[in-house]
Amino acid sequence: MSSEPFDAEMARFLAEAAKLGPAWQPDWPLARRRPARDENYRLNRAGRPPRLMVEDLDVGGLHVRIFRPPGEDPKPAMLYAHGGGWAWGSCETHDDITAEIADQADVVSVAFDYRLAPEHPHPAQVEDAATVLDWIRSSGRALGLDPGRIVAAGDSAGGQIAAGLALRLKAAGGPQLRGLVLVNPALGANTETASYLAHAMSPTLQRVHMVEYLEAFLGPRGSPAWRDPVALPNLATDVSGLPPTFISVAGHDPLHDDGVIFHDKLRAAGVACVLRHEPALAHTYIRARHASAAAKAGFAAIVEAVRQLGHEGLLS
Repeated sequence: MSSEPFDAEMARFLAEAAKLGPAWQPDWPLARRRPARDENYRLNRAGRPPRLMVEDLDVGGLHVRIFRPPGEDPKPAMLYAHGGGWAWGSCETHDDITAEIADQADVVSVAFDYRLAPEHPHPAQVEDAATVLDWIRSSGRALGLDPGRIVAAGDSAGGQIAAGLALRLKAAGGPQLRGLVLVNPALGANTETASYLAHAMSPTLQRVHMVEYLEAFLGPRGSPAWRDPVALPNLATDVSGLPPTFISVAGHDPLHDDGVIFHDKLRAAGVACVLRHEPALAHTYIRARHASAAAKAGFAAIVEAVRQLGHEGLLS
């Protein structure tokens, strides 16, 4: 967490972004809030870098969007899981983010529309990630991807999906990912951590909504998903063998401590892990990367982590 004031440039960005998209209220039910949030994010996204080749495909019934930079093939791949509390979001809402990472890190970005909660609770999301990963490994070379160099990344709920995928691979004993890049990840169900309590009314994510998202994602309290480390990676008792991991946490985010807990768990198990703090920023800060110097620097660190893991297989 942080005692630094909230970044003024990000605050201005949020105010301007609210004007562009449809109005929505935090107390709306999820069914009404979902389309409004999707549309607001879609309207506020930046343009794609023009040099990218973009292709939409169907993979096992899932919509997949591929962003391919020019240059020599095959390139490392980034499997990207979007945020949205497992309950909203899509390739459209995160189009600019995945495109810019692909362009700047010189990787082929593979974004996908996983099934959403509560209609499809855990393990649907990680299962969908595994479906796309299997497809990359079996068919990637035809698309300019290197199946041996795959980084899984995601923001918020997408961070859980990426980490959960790595834990699923570990349990299966199959080939592991090249690396993980987790941005403001949701990795536990403890909503009484210091950061949850201190930032319950954060400007971009409120504690009450995370409680709602967790219940939509995991089902009724007491169900097996609430005890499954694939759903809640901070429950994992053995994380040895997971790939090198970069974690970004924001000082004004209820989820700040989720990322710190996972970082400490990985380091204790001997897994290479870099934790980057963004003390003046809040959840979803990557959306403000063109308006806030602090968010721009945080996004640049994410891009560099993807580049290093994809091309070099290590973090510095």
